[in-house]
Amino acid sequence: MRPLSPAYVLHSRPYRDTSALVDLLTLHEGMQRVVWRGARGSRKSSGPQPFVPMMVALAGRGELKTLASAETAGSYVLLQGNQLFSGLYLNELMVRLLRQADPQPLLFAAYQSALEALGGSAAVEPVLRRFEWQLLDVLGYGFSLTVDAMGQPIEPQARYVWQADQGLLRIEMPPGAGFSGTALLNVAADDWDDPATLRTAKLLMRQALSVHLGDKPLMSRQLFSSAKGVQS
Repeated sequence: MRPLSPAYVLHSRPYRDTSALVDLLTLHEGMQRVVWRGARGSRKSSGPQPFVPMMVALAGRGELKTLASAETAGSYVLLQGNQLFSGLYLNELMVRLLRQADPQPLLFAAYQSALEALGGSAAVEPVLRRFEWQLLDVLGYGFSLTVDAMGQPIEPQARYVWQADQGLLRIEMPPGAGFSGTALLNVAADDWDDPATLRTAKLLMRQALSVHLGDKPLMSRQLFSSAKGVQS
């Protein structure tokens, strides 16, 4: 009997006649690209659904495995509106940045927590920023938010810029440029009461992630922008 592993669907696309090629985030085997046979055109199978906790078993020894079994594991909330787009964004980040077959149990737990928060009443922005930071840290791209590149403590009244090869650097000119020390310390403390902290975190995370995402735009951002245009 093949071992079962907790998993989530990150992305799927049609494959051959009735199958799908699916990127799974699994607890024990990391991200795995699998063939989900009979995923399309069958009334007996709902097919791969994102954000649904599952227990899966995989077959095969190559890079492309076959889904041997899959079953829903526990309750979940269907994401809608901004929460749905936010979940798609988290999924796309992982598909783009995670290495295949590299288990990341801490990130798996962080993703579960993010989905629970998105499915509840939590504000979306802190959930996204928190997960982005955890993702950078797990992948080895994290940097200190309390100490600058020179080893000096971040000062609330000072201003800083971020450099990919160094981290946070204190700047003196021009006034108002860069990130405020107060906002950076708030991000480090997971304190989101000040709207300026959210703006700082969004810009900082976007800068840090863009280094590793490259020039290819994120589809989830484009979908969200298009949806906002339709609604307005």
